[in-house]
Amino acid sequence: MMRGAHKGLAACVVALGLSLATAGAQAPAAPTGPASHAVTIDYESGLVLACDRCEEPIPPASMSKLMTMLLVAEALDRGEIAEDTLVTVSERAWRHGAVSSGSHMFLALGAQVRVADLVRGAIIVSANDACVALAEAVAGSEEAFVQRMNDRAGQLGLTSARFRNVTGLDEEGHEISPLDLARLAALMIREHPEMYAHYAERRFSFNDRTQENRNPLLGAFEGADGVKTGHTDASGYGLIGSALVGGQRRIIVFNGARTMAERRERAVNMIRSAFYDYQVREIYEAGEVIGEARVWLGARRTVPLVSAVPIYAAAPQSVFRGLTASIVYQGPTPAPIEADQVVAHLVIEGPGYDTVRYPLIAREPVARANPFSRALAGVGIAFGGS
Repeated sequence: MMRGAHKGLAACVVALGLSLATAGAQAPAAPTGPASHAVTIDYESGLVLACDRCEEPIPPASMSKLMTMLLVAEALDRGEIAEDTLVTVSERAWRHGAVSSGSHMFLALGAQVRVADLVRGAIIVSANDACVALAEAVAGSEEAFVQRMNDRAGQLGLTSARFRNVTGLDEEGHEISPLDLARLAALMIREHPEMYAHYAERRFSFNDRTQENRNPLLGAFEGADGVKTGHTDASGYGLIGSALVGGQRRIIVFNGARTMAERRERAVNMIRSAFYDYQVREIYEAGEVIGEARVWLGARRTVPLVSAVPIYAAAPQSVFRGLTASIVYQGPTPAPIEADQVVAHLVIEGPGYDTVRYPLIAREPVARANPFSRALAGVGIAFGGS
């Protein structure tokens, strides 16, 4: 961990270690292609590594099924349904199947199908009929389930999300940003690892039919284990992708590719760039003492500063080497100081880097000095002391 001590009344500057660079990494060419609206994030820290109009809502096509499956996972956790629950295929679900032009798992009208099979069909082959059947099993109707999707998106802070159906088929107002899709993928990975594991399955067999997972990263990039493709006329070809390499995970999202081949090339380029062009390091752990701030008229002269959350730095390799960190505050800070009171900020900055500020809090309280000490301090000021 990086260590530093306060120098002077207002700020402390500590250089980030240059040894954090990944030795021997060969940076690939920057991602190319006409795909629009893209984002790359680091899973552990949530930091955005690259963004191309990533906060603008897009028609997500089947990528929005990630929200459908999140709600199904939560329903399973609450016991509203179970993997062995039998679901009767309604006419509405059936019409999203073999009689449609969309992705499906060939559900028969009136058939009873286990939730576990519907989940795998919805995830591995993006089955629209399975998504409708699951929505009806959980909420009674697709409309009620869609309302749950929008309510949950609001609770999660996915401000760009507006859902109109459970399948991602083109519908006016059905939209979400790439950044919110990446955050949704991170939530699925973190909170529902057993369900997430299905996204890495290469094929799905049901009723003597076998279909392949369309994710072009599976088998093309070592460590890739998800997440979801999408395609409609409005969205073009898109992808949410994720991979785990050397203990680190990155998530990419893009849409707008013109063909499946173009989507594959874009996906491989983006995920390679996510690992080899960018460096992400935890600079301080949550609760680790980062420095001290001077205290005015306190029972002690300084107070240790910590962060309530881990502090990360993320940047392209060339930019990372020039980063510096500074503890900045207006000081000395007058006593009393409460534990967890924000006293200072850690500022990380450098050429080509968007400056970020992390609040630093007092690790412990500092009471006011006794009257005699305060009086001595007053005498010092009167005679030009400090």
